[in-house]
Amino acid sequence: MRLLIVEDEKRLAVSLAKGLTAEGYAVDVAHDGLEGLHRASEGSYDLVILDIMLPGMNGYRVCGALRASGHDVPILMLTAKDGEYDEAEGLDTGADDYLTKPFSYVVLVARVKALLRRRGPSGGASPVHEVGNLRVDTAARRVFLADDEITLTTKEFSVLEQLVVRPGDVVSKADILEHVWDFAYDGDPNIVEVYISTLRRKLGPALIKTVRGAGYRLEART
Repeated sequence: MRLLIVEDEKRLAVSLAKGLTAEGYAVDVAHDGLEGLHRASEGSYDLVILDIMLPGMNGYRVCGALRASGHDVPILMLTAKDGEYDEAEGLDTGADDYLTKPFSYVVLVARVKALLRRRGPSGGASPVHEVGNLRVDTAARRVFLADDEITLTTKEFSVLEQLVVRPGDVVSKADILEHVWDFAYDGDPNIVEVYISTLRRKLGPALIKTVRGAGYRLEART
């Protein structure tokens, strides 16, 4: 899944981005409100981590502008402020959750995962997906083939996740790149093919079909 961090404290933003990348997310970073609003409006994000005290445009206004334009992306607001009024204002503008600095990184990750589970690929759907004898638990990040658990790397799991939440649909290489690698990735787009090949070796060659010129489709094995 792809996250956007809008935070003007660059050391904090970099630290959060590194940690969340290690958790398996693709992460983009913006350091002011206007850039954050532009990125969130134009990009396809699964969640936005939004600081309140930002240059250019504060987090309240960014959140309000996104909601006014119809964006329903989950928003976790961060602030150094404390008090019921600030929390109420943040939630009134459309934020889904609120975390006061300083915060535990473990707590932030838990909040992120909770918001993503709540949203779900179909608005609250089960995190367990079954396609034939393949079972993928996106919350626990575990993969089973029949009765055997298959060990995947973080990136392998993230690529598989893009396919398993849309079984039978064609998922383009560009879509996988956008959600598994971050906005700044400028390497070889054929990296997706490398991970698809690895998944085929681990899960069997028949599970992931190549749709020439369009992308990949996850199908139940027969």
